[in-house]
Amino acid sequence: MKITHFLLALAVLSLTACSTTSRTDHGSAKSDPETVLVTYHVKSGKESEFQALFSRVWQIYRTEHLVFAGPHMIVRDTEEGGKTRFVEILTWVSHAAPEHVPEAVKTIWEQEQSLCEARSGHTGIEGGEV
Repeated sequence: MKITHFLLALAVLSLTACSTTSRTDHGSAKSDPETVLVTYHVKSGKESEFQALFSRVWQIYRTEHLVFAGPHMIVRDTEEGGKTRFVEILTWVSHAAPEHVPEAVKTIWEQEQSLCEARSGHTGIEGGEV
Protein backbone atom coordinates (compact mmCIF):
# COMPACT_ATOMS: atom_id res chain seq x y z
CA MET A 1 0.00 0.00 0.00
CA LYS A 2 2.94 2.34 0.65
CA ILE A 3 4.08 1.77 -2.91
CA THR A 4 0.63 2.71 -4.24
CA HIS A 5 0.64 5.95 -2.26
CA PHE A 6 4.17 6.71 -3.43
CA LEU A 7 3.24 6.12 -7.09
CA LEU A 8 0.14 8.25 -6.75
CA ALA A 9 2.10 11.10 -5.16
CA LEU A 10 4.76 10.81 -7.86
CA ALA A 11 2.09 10.98 -10.57
CA VAL A 12 0.52 14.08 -9.05
CA LEU A 13 3.88 15.81 -8.73
CA SER A 14 4.73 14.90 -12.31
CA LEU A 15 1.48 16.40 -13.51
CA THR A 16 2.03 19.69 -11.76
CA ALA A 17 5.72 19.88 -12.67
CA CYS A 18 5.00 19.35 -16.37
CA SER A 19 2.22 21.89 -16.63
CA THR A 20 2.64 24.29 -19.54
CA THR A 21 -0.46 26.31 -18.84
CA SER A 22 0.24 30.00 -18.53
CA ARG A 23 -1.56 31.70 -15.69
CA THR A 24 -0.51 35.27 -16.46
CA ASP A 25 -4.01 36.41 -17.44
CA HIS A 26 -5.83 36.18 -14.12
CA GLY A 27 -9.06 37.37 -15.74
CA SER A 28 -9.40 34.06 -17.59
CA ALA A 29 -9.05 31.74 -14.59
CA LYS A 30 -12.44 30.16 -15.36
CA SER A 31 -11.19 29.16 -18.81
CA ASP A 32 -7.88 27.68 -17.57
CA PRO A 33 -7.63 23.87 -17.50
CA GLU A 34 -8.18 22.25 -14.10
CA THR A 35 -6.51 18.99 -13.06
CA VAL A 36 -8.38 17.25 -10.26
CA LEU A 37 -7.84 14.24 -8.04
CA VAL A 38 -11.04 12.50 -6.95
CA THR A 39 -11.30 9.66 -4.42
CA TYR A 40 -14.27 7.30 -4.52
CA HIS A 41 -14.93 5.09 -1.46
CA VAL A 42 -16.89 2.31 -3.17
CA LYS A 43 -19.31 0.11 -1.26
CA SER A 44 -18.29 -3.55 -0.96
CA GLY A 45 -19.64 -5.64 -3.81
CA LYS A 46 -20.25 -2.60 -6.06
CA GLU A 47 -16.77 -2.35 -7.59
CA SER A 48 -17.62 -3.82 -11.03
CA GLU A 49 -20.71 -1.69 -11.39
CA PHE A 50 -18.69 1.36 -10.40
CA GLN A 51 -15.95 0.61 -12.94
CA ALA A 52 -18.57 0.35 -15.69
CA LEU A 53 -19.74 3.86 -14.80
CA PHE A 54 -16.16 5.14 -15.18
CA SER A 55 -16.12 3.98 -18.79
CA ARG A 56 -19.50 5.49 -19.62
CA VAL A 57 -18.86 8.88 -18.05
CA TRP A 58 -15.37 9.14 -19.55
CA GLN A 59 -16.82 8.52 -23.00
CA ILE A 60 -19.33 11.34 -22.47
CA TYR A 61 -16.64 13.68 -21.13
CA ARG A 62 -14.56 13.08 -24.28
CA THR A 63 -17.49 13.29 -26.70
CA GLU A 64 -18.63 16.58 -25.15
CA HIS A 65 -15.03 17.94 -25.08
CA LEU A 66 -15.16 18.47 -21.31
CA VAL A 67 -11.77 16.90 -20.52
CA PHE A 68 -8.36 16.45 -22.09
CA ALA A 69 -7.43 12.90 -23.14
CA GLY A 70 -4.49 13.00 -20.76
CA PRO A 71 -3.50 12.94 -18.13
CA HIS A 72 -6.13 10.47 -17.06
CA MET A 73 -5.35 7.89 -14.45
CA ILE A 74 -7.49 5.58 -12.33
CA VAL A 75 -5.90 3.73 -9.42
CA ARG A 76 -7.70 1.01 -7.50
CA ASP A 77 -6.54 0.63 -3.91
CA THR A 78 -7.57 -1.26 -0.80
CA GLU A 79 -8.26 0.77 2.31
CA GLU A 80 -8.15 -0.32 5.91
CA GLY A 81 -10.63 -3.13 6.47
CA GLY A 82 -10.19 -4.44 2.93
CA LYS A 83 -12.59 -1.94 1.37
CA THR A 84 -11.98 -0.61 -2.13
CA ARG A 85 -11.36 2.93 -3.18
CA PHE A 86 -10.62 4.35 -6.59
CA VAL A 87 -8.54 7.46 -7.14
CA GLU A 88 -8.96 9.28 -10.43
CA ILE A 89 -6.87 12.07 -11.91
CA LEU A 90 -8.29 13.97 -14.87
CA THR A 91 -8.03 17.40 -16.43
CA TRP A 92 -11.12 19.43 -17.26
CA VAL A 93 -10.70 21.72 -20.27
CA SER A 94 -11.63 24.62 -17.98
CA HIS A 95 -12.56 25.36 -14.39
CA ALA A 96 -16.11 25.96 -15.63
CA ALA A 97 -16.47 22.60 -17.45
CA PRO A 98 -17.77 20.54 -14.49
CA GLU A 99 -20.43 23.20 -13.88
CA HIS A 100 -21.79 22.78 -17.42
CA VAL A 101 -22.07 19.02 -17.96
CA PRO A 102 -24.99 17.43 -19.81
CA GLU A 103 -27.79 15.70 -17.93
CA ALA A 104 -26.34 12.29 -18.83
CA VAL A 105 -23.22 13.12 -16.78
CA LYS A 106 -25.27 14.38 -13.84
CA THR A 107 -27.22 11.10 -13.89
CA ILE A 108 -24.01 9.04 -13.81
CA TRP A 109 -22.63 11.21 -11.00
CA GLU A 110 -25.77 10.40 -8.98
CA GLN A 111 -25.27 6.69 -9.70
CA GLU A 112 -21.62 6.92 -8.63
CA GLN A 113 -22.67 8.62 -5.41
CA SER A 114 -25.15 5.80 -4.68
CA LEU A 115 -22.33 3.25 -5.04
CA CYS A 116 -20.03 5.06 -2.61
CA GLU A 117 -20.06 5.45 1.16
CA ALA A 118 -18.59 7.75 3.79
CA ARG A 119 -15.56 6.27 5.55
CA SER A 120 -13.18 7.35 8.29
CA GLY A 121 -14.48 10.90 8.34
CA HIS A 122 -14.44 11.23 4.54
CA THR A 123 -17.43 11.62 2.26
CA GLY A 124 -18.20 8.91 -0.29
CA ILE A 125 -16.70 10.98 -3.09
CA GLU A 126 -14.22 13.74 -2.46
CA GLY A 127 -11.70 15.63 -4.45
CA GLY A 128 -10.28 18.86 -5.62
CA GLU A 129 -7.78 20.60 -7.80
CA VAL A 130 -4.16 19.48 -7.72
